[in-house]
Amino acid sequence: MRGVLGRFLVAPWLVALWLVALCWGPSVASAQAPAQTPAAQPAAELFFRPAAVLKAELSPSGKRLALMTASGGERVGLFVWSLDDAGKAQQVARFSDGDVRDFNWLDDERLLFSVFDRSRGLMQQEAPGLYVIGVDGQGLRELVMRRFSSPLVEPRGGRAPPLEPDHMLLHVPRPGAGVAADEIVVGKMRWGGNRWTSVEPMRLNVRTGRAQLLDLKTPDNVAQWWFDSQGQPRLALVREEDRRRLHWRGAGETAWRVIDDRQIGSEAFWPHSVGDSGELFVTRSDGPAGLQVLTRFDFASGAPSPTPFVSTPGFDFRGGVIADHDSGRLLGVRVNADAETTVWLDPELKRVQAWIDERFPGMVNRLSCRRCGAKDMVVLVRSSSDRDPGHLWLWRGDAPPDKPAQLLGRIRPGLDPERMASVDVVRIAARDGLELPVWLTVPPGRKAGDKGPAVVLVHGGPWSRGGAWEWDAMAQFLASRGYVVIEPEFRGSAGYGRRHLEAGNRQWGRAMQHDIADTARWALQQGWADRLCIAGGSYGGYSTLMGLIQDPDLFRCGAAWVAVADLFLFLEGSWWIDDDISREGRRYDLKRLVGDPEADAAMLREVSPLHQAARLKRPLLLVHGERDRRVPFAHAERMRKALQAAGNEPEWVTYPGEGHGWLKLANHVDFANRLEAFFGKHLGQP
Repeated sequence: MRGVLGRFLVAPWLVALWLVALCWGPSVASAQAPAQTPAAQPAAELFFRPAAVLKAELSPSGKRLALMTASGGERVGLFVWSLDDAGKAQQVARFSDGDVRDFNWLDDERLLFSVFDRSRGLMQQEAPGLYVIGVDGQGLRELVMRRFSSPLVEPRGGRAPPLEPDHMLLHVPRPGAGVAADEIVVGKMRWGGNRWTSVEPMRLNVRTGRAQLLDLKTPDNVAQWWFDSQGQPRLALVREEDRRRLHWRGAGETAWRVIDDRQIGSEAFWPHSVGDSGELFVTRSDGPAGLQVLTRFDFASGAPSPTPFVSTPGFDFRGGVIADHDSGRLLGVRVNADAETTVWLDPELKRVQAWIDERFPGMVNRLSCRRCGAKDMVVLVRSSSDRDPGHLWLWRGDAPPDKPAQLLGRIRPGLDPERMASVDVVRIAARDGLELPVWLTVPPGRKAGDKGPAVVLVHGGPWSRGGAWEWDAMAQFLASRGYVVIEPEFRGSAGYGRRHLEAGNRQWGRAMQHDIADTARWALQQGWADRLCIAGGSYGGYSTLMGLIQDPDLFRCGAAWVAVADLFLFLEGSWWIDDDISREGRRYDLKRLVGDPEADAAMLREVSPLHQAARLKRPLLLVHGERDRRVPFAHAERMRKALQAAGNEPEWVTYPGEGHGWLKLANHVDFANRLEAFFGKHLGQP
């Protein structure tokens, strides 16, 4: 960004006009892009371009709204709208060689933000830097550099030079009443073995640029910290070899004490968040399925409370504790089971939630408030569903009855929710009886029994949750082309209990892959499809390759991107091939979760796509980013050569400069169009 940081790409008066159109349109329709003709399919760009609003957040007082958007230009910028002055908008930061990556309110007059260059790809390798700027776009200061180079903004007035890029933002403290919010908490990362081995917290004064290490007297190798809202470190996680220790220091205490020490993989609980009343919230397994629940840690007994604070039957707890920005008072808990919901403890917010839900039925209505519970509270509402990427609304407690909710704009203008697919989750039985959640994304008008083409889409991870009742770009794009999209939560997926997660240990290409095949056969039997292809990225790419190898009778074709193809390269690494898997990860975690490349060599060869390439006869689209460090490009190159030697040339696509996924819009669109053409060729047009 040297030489152009701070150069506006759009005149401020044009920005104001754009924000007025976004924020004060009389109806939802007024914010839409030009309508598609009835027969036209929505263009791929509408699904994969940055959303019109990537993030929106009220200032601490609720008098301003900051948002990240790429609307009105190619780059993601940062804007502030004064809610007390209709139409008065300010472009705060927008640059010709970088995109705003994230932001936080420091106080009502200043914002922190970070930057990366989406057009270069490689987000996983670029330090995002850290900057502070006023809501009027003035007073830009560089706190942490984006790259190891001379400072972008020369320090003046005795300010210290910016910190080097090996520093990261850890916490933005909640300012006390009448106290200027000049200090934040950043961490200096110590690197070793392809990852940071420890993070040293320090207080950084945003006015002077001066940083000071905190004298915490904690053990070495603290890999993760948890803070209270005032920025006081309360919990430190130390990892040494295959053990994990948690050190706690409560309010008013000077010494740290170990509250948990055990081997990784045998954890009884995991830290979630720290409350201002000295509470430590943790998640732990509960019941026969080992579903994760949120509970408080009982320091007297040295264990999590046996009584769950929040549980979500059928799903692991996933969500966050909501505290009042001014007082730190606990307001509620946001959870995501099949869909997101909020359990409010504050009676006034509970009433407002019910009022909003009544006016926007069938939607997930997420409330974020300032001056919460007061008569003049300000509430930002994001209303979304499986078919609707969302709208932003503003609700004021003191608004006149005829104007209770104010439309701010659409998250993705140009996409008609009526033409989007519906999402549902069903639970089926695998061949050994294990229950498998399966997400179905179904085009409008399609129902079970309407046999046609479908795509089995396998999520990455694999130790992650794949689906939710929400709008998803890839699933909706494929459904817009007429395909039913089937997403199984195979064993080894997170989100459905410890039993489901651990059932996937050492089952790559075995029981995990059988779950994919069982889901495909179920879809055929239930009439959701009469012909199938399989697709996925990362682990999903691995599963795609193995699906074509093991079950060619089920799948007519497969599309695999950034796929793990060589299990031995994945598990052992290579001196001459760079990746980001740590030494400890390979030495302990992957051996436990996938297999030992020495002791389990025969088993791993049977389930390594590279070593079974001669069995892959179905059409394959093989795609990879040339700068991928999670699954290096060598996986794709080796797989392609093995397929060529077996006489089955794949369709081959590479993206220079991209890593483990695509950041450049042109590559997103190109990839989507290639998928559409590939499935149209081998499945037929729906």
